[in-house]
Amino acid sequence: MAVRVDVEFAAKDAYRAVKRGDLIIAVDALRCSSSIVNALANGVNAVIPTETLKEAYRLREQHPDFLLVGERKGCKLKSFDLGNSPLEFVREVVDGKTVIMTTTSGTRALVRCRRAEHVLVGAFLNAGAVAKKAVEIAQRNKVDVSFVLAGEKGLFSLEDFLCAGAIASKFPAGTFDFSDEALAAVLGFERVKGALSEYVRKSRHARHLTELGFERDIEFSCMLKHFEIVPVYRDGKITLMQ
Repeated sequence: MAVRVDVEFAAKDAYRAVKRGDLIIAVDALRCSSSIVNALANGVNAVIPTETLKEAYRLREQHPDFLLVGERKGCKLKSFDLGNSPLEFVREVVDGKTVIMTTTSGTRALVRCRRAEHVLVGAFLNAGAVAKKAVEIAQRNKVDVSFVLAGEKGLFSLEDFLCAGAIASKFPAGTFDFSDEALAAVLGFERVKGALSEYVRKSRHARHLTELGFERDIEFSCMLKHFEIVPVYRDGKITLMQ
């Protein structure tokens, strides 16, 4: 029986994928997913996503040695150690650390997936690795796959949609049954992959990040085949899948 592939377009719709019992690939390409991938690649032990600032501050009070990172409206808060730029997560700063992360959309999507049995974090940076692991888990456990896109303030997000397409394009033909939405994501990615960052820069959120001075984040986050790592969200923490 073919594995079905679906797409939920915003964090608020994560419950549908959880209810179906799907393997979930959470995507916030600009920038939460990319920051998580780069953080883990540079030695972070675990990332703890929170939906609210209140929860993030509470955890920091309980664990003062943890790094507090993230953003609101794209910008780092004054009391935070780092923002949500993937380029901030360099080894000399984050190696061996546990990170508390809260962002406008990305961590909200992740937290709303927490009751799912299988949750992977996908980005352009690790698209191939996540696709390979998702195929393995879906086929072994006989479950379907859903992309849960963080979206932009509850709205459709072009970059997250293209990122889902980048990952889904690696699924083996013939054994995966794509919904129209998933197929459209693949077709969209195939159309723009030769100039990916150029097209992503046209998105609403990318334009906002450019205005804030984060153009390098966009370029970095659009790199394909950069990492062969798979972050997995389990028991409230994101760690590297072994």
